[in-house]
Amino acid sequence: MAHDHDHDHDHSGHSHSHGHSHAGHSHAPASFGTAFAVGASLNTAFVVAELIFGYAANSLALVSDAVHNLSDVIALLLAWCGVWLAGRRPTDTHTYGYRRASILAALFNAGLLLIAVGGIAVEAINRFREPAEVASWTVVWVAALGILVNGGTALLFMRGRDSDLNVRGAYLHMAADAGVSFGVVVAALLIMATGWQWLDPAISLAIAVVVLLSGWELARDSVNLALDAVPKGIDLKKVRDYLMTLEGVTEVHDLHIWAMSTSETALTAHLVRPGGHDDAFLHLVCAELSHRFSIHHATLQVEISSETCRLAPAEMV
Repeated sequence: MAHDHDHDHDHSGHSHSHGHSHAGHSHAPASFGTAFAVGASLNTAFVVAELIFGYAANSLALVSDAVHNLSDVIALLLAWCGVWLAGRRPTDTHTYGYRRASILAALFNAGLLLIAVGGIAVEAINRFREPAEVASWTVVWVAALGILVNGGTALLFMRGRDSDLNVRGAYLHMAADAGVSFGVVVAALLIMATGWQWLDPAISLAIAVVVLLSGWELARDSVNLALDAVPKGIDLKKVRDYLMTLEGVTEVHDLHIWAMSTSETALTAHLVRPGGHDDAFLHLVCAELSHRFSIHHATLQVEISSETCRLAPAEMV
């Protein structure tokens, strides 16, 4: 149900409605706290194992994967912190609460991934110049463990990946890691079969490409949200068209849609409705915005005419 609070202003004929629909909210549920805790713990233990056995086996691919996984542990912790902060109640100084912390966490995660790419690529190029013997069976067993750890962690985040950018970031990290670990296993088996030591730095570069692709997508989406872009999956034109079809509405202006967090979307708009408004109309609009577009925090200003509204011109923000 939408809860609307209307404030009438006798001098201007304007009214404001704030709709908060809780029926369709896509907060990261509390159960994801457990998923983040389990995922971070498992991956921390795996990073330690990869570093120890990677250095022991002289495998750059394993060490590179360990660095990658370390960045993922930090990413999981940041995402977990972002989800926790997003659930904090609003205060007098942070009237939206700390929801945007989840966007900052996603942005920082993307930066970590891109830094990790540079480190892996530089070390791989150096290893091409000076190939080294690799203890391949050690690499096979440790990387096989990585498939289980990363694949299992990815499954923890699978059901929330479409509704929260932070959860999707965690899912992408873990799913990509499972694929990378599989590649390390294949490379180690090929090295044993052929003696081609250059496969070790080659698979490291492949890991760097995988990390770059997932990091670039996360960076692009999180930067857009940080800049108050319309969230991916919402078409502003369709939202405007819907508002224009509302009974009695003759004009829509000052329409803005932005992300309050990685899982919540807000909207503000001025609706010109010469016949005025009633609570039933406002409740219906807020409920439909939530149902149709997953916009759960709508603030609507209903006006009798747009002639006196300074925000009516399209160039005004």
